[in-house]
Amino acid sequence: MGRLFGTDGVRGLANKDVTAELALDVSVAAAHVLGTAGEFEGHRPRAVIGRDPRASGEFLSAAVAAGLASAGVDVVDVGVLPTPGVAHLTATLGVDLGVMLSASHNPMPDNGIKFFAKGGRKLPDEVEDAIEKRMREEWDRPVGTAVGRITQDVGAAGERYVDHLVATIPAGLEGMRIVADCANGAASEVAPAALRAAGADVVVINASPDGRNINEQCGSTHPEQLQASVVAAHADLGVALDGDADRCLAVDAHGELVDGDQIMGILAVALRDRGDLAHDTLVTTVMSNLGLRLAMDAAGIRTVQTAVGDRYVLEKMRAEGFSLGGEQSGHLILAEHSTTGDGTLTALQLASQVAATGRSLRELAASITRLPQVLVNVRGVDRARARTDEGLLAAVAAVEADLKGHGRVLLRPSGTEPVVRVMVEAPEQGQAQRIADDLAGVVRDRLAL
Repeated sequence: MGRLFGTDGVRGLANKDVTAELALDVSVAAAHVLGTAGEFEGHRPRAVIGRDPRASGEFLSAAVAAGLASAGVDVVDVGVLPTPGVAHLTATLGVDLGVMLSASHNPMPDNGIKFFAKGGRKLPDEVEDAIEKRMREEWDRPVGTAVGRITQDVGAAGERYVDHLVATIPAGLEGMRIVADCANGAASEVAPAALRAAGADVVVINASPDGRNINEQCGSTHPEQLQASVVAAHADLGVALDGDADRCLAVDAHGELVDGDQIMGILAVALRDRGDLAHDTLVTTVMSNLGLRLAMDAAGIRTVQTAVGDRYVLEKMRAEGFSLGGEQSGHLILAEHSTTGDGTLTALQLASQVAATGRSLRELAASITRLPQVLVNVRGVDRARARTDEGLLAAVAAVEADLKGHGRVLLRPSGTEPVVRVMVEAPEQGQAQRIADDLAGVVRDRLAL
């Protein structure tokens, strides 16, 4: 059996993989592990719980609350709120634990459980492993007044989060028209509220969650509707969130997509100019476009790469004290204001930079020229030899020598399947496609099972 906790909590098909029984058991185990570690020592423990609007979140959040309360933890249920909102409240309400019920950008049938430690940070791997080991163990149950109590704090919690977001921006958004695609998700109320509180005229789309329509042909995974809406509304820009609002992509006034790499580049320059970019460094993953690195080099900003996954970006940022990092998907972390990716925060910061500079989003994004990128998945091969086969490595080296720094090749073995992903960036689309196809052929020949 594999590890219960993945890179982003427990996640799977709701009511099959992620059941009410699992939610209750893992919550009880979390209370026991944290209590044994001394996290609750000297006071009555408290937790905050939030969720996205998926129908399954209703019974899963109830199960989490029941599990924690049965273990003697007082629970504050804040209802539907973005993942970064729950992380922020975990840090600012002085609670001992935060829990978010969400499967982020995944389809509606999925759901997940993510824990935050004191301060709103993700639990370390070793604590998650300890929680998994403690599940379904016998334990002494508290009785009488020792059981936890469950209270609701729906509206006020969201207002506190919105106030926090608006307070972060250096320039107001007065005079700007912004289209916000909320993915029928967790930010359907707070994202428009934050943008309006910052002064923007906001056109809202996909902000009517019904428990079934989260991420459905909308939001950051499907920005086409937003692109059309920005043009139709004559807006200055548009922003697209995902189901739990930890990601943000943008659209300029011409309907052109501005991805996470470009947003990172714009914000890195803005922070550097204000003296707020720690060590003049931006943290990206290996999947960020080479065009971002070249643009940052030209701006005098260093880039540091990590493996794919926001957890690796966060680890690098914390280890070395960096203030900005993220992924091409739009998952950006601004360490001064958040402990995790925050799509609404990103949207506000990006719009504020447009307002502060008087330049359009199109102009700001133009400084980060994306190289054409092609990804080919080669199936049915021995992924374990992708980084050691001499013939394959020689073919990659030859291609990179021909590109002379104006492109790159990345081979990524799948972590679970017999698949090797060949990613190529080159100055021209046709050139990138030819190189990717040729290298895919080498992978098939050299790594055939």
